[in-house]
Amino acid sequence: MSEKDNQSAMRGWRLGGYQNQVRQAGLYIVATPIGNLGDISIRALDTLAAVDVILCEDTRVSGKLMAHYGIDAKLEAYHDHSDAAKRASIARRIAEGLTFALISDAGMPMISDPGYKLICDLNVAGAYVTSISGANAPLSALQLSGMPSDAFSFVGFLPSKQGARKAHLSAWADAKGSLIAFESAGRLKASLADIDAVLGGRKVAVVREISKKFEEMRSALPQDLIAHYAAEGAPKGEIVLVIEPPVAQEVNHADVEAMLKEALQDLGTKEAAAQVAAKTGMKRKALYDLAIKITK
Repeated sequence: MSEKDNQSAMRGWRLGGYQNQVRQAGLYIVATPIGNLGDISIRALDTLAAVDVILCEDTRVSGKLMAHYGIDAKLEAYHDHSDAAKRASIARRIAEGLTFALISDAGMPMISDPGYKLICDLNVAGAYVTSISGANAPLSALQLSGMPSDAFSFVGFLPSKQGARKAHLSAWADAKGSLIAFESAGRLKASLADIDAVLGGRKVAVVREISKKFEEMRSALPQDLIAHYAAEGAPKGEIVLVIEPPVAQEVNHADVEAMLKEALQDLGTKEAAAQVAAKTGMKRKALYDLAIKITK
């Protein structure tokens, strides 16, 4: 955004007529842009300008956003390593009448970002807590992916270790809707391979750099995506994966047993059951019991 555009955005905000959003002591959970700095609401800007303290993951990152909109605010670090004493201090100051905003480096706080324990403690203390909604990477990725959106599950960051990653995917194999996960560029090909092994037959959308200049959505079967990135190199930027739901198939007992036997050649009983469940729509528990019988 140019300086002229920045000044225009600030002028539009100041004249927006949304003043006095902060009316009582408490915590205001505020969504910030996930890329394009224009993706922030007037209400969010008014809130950030009005509170006494802004809690953020990294004061340097948040300081750039505040400077962009001309907000002179007191920034205070609150991150994954903040302890109970820090949370107690915030609760005490709210009780004394101060107002706080909670933001993350990008997007909606609490969605794989710090804040869960703080909200729990403030709810127990009876403090006022509200949400100022806005940009959200998982939902934006779901929109762009073209995957079914009538039911979906956000499963967070995929584990970095293969065993844990496969177990995590297996745990979600029975979910009826689309699955949404965060992943890094460096682990993308390994994760796609594990998705193929555990949830074989499902398309995956790789959505990256949402709202930024090089925004991209690529959807295909995992092996096709792996081949693409092997040839073109790993994609850069922030990545969200959207995995299509399982498609139920009508199969007889002999076919199911054959599918399980094939899966058991490379996978453990739980993973094999999860893979066949993902392909057939059958209950994973019944398939697991059958896999145990096969391996005896």
